[in-house]
Amino acid sequence: MAKHQIHSDELDAMFAALADPTRRRVIARLGAGPASVGELASPLSISLPSFMKHVRSLESCGLIRTEKSGRVRTCVLNHNRFHLLTGWLEEQRRIWEESTDRLEQFVTQEES
Repeated sequence: MAKHQIHSDELDAMFAALADPTRRRVIARLGAGPASVGELASPLSISLPSFMKHVRSLESCGLIRTEKSGRVRTCVLNHNRFHLLTGWLEEQRRIWEESTDRLEQFVTQEES
């Protein structure tokens, strides 16, 4: 499989995981530091088994890691994984900025 396709599949999985507001809340909370599954689930009005589906989704695409110590499962952001997302977003920004720059040049040349 080509490297581009691998990254595309990985990005698809990450964006699909981030499409859910509950998962985005988890990511936002983990930005402040590691937290147990119980801590992450407590402010939400969903059952623990339902919440664990969200955790598994984030973990399967690599955005978070979980570590179990005794009966406590702790979630941690996988910061390295976000480089793939930010790299893709930066590339999109560059493409759009170049397009708008060309458009601006075209418009200003027409006005002259």
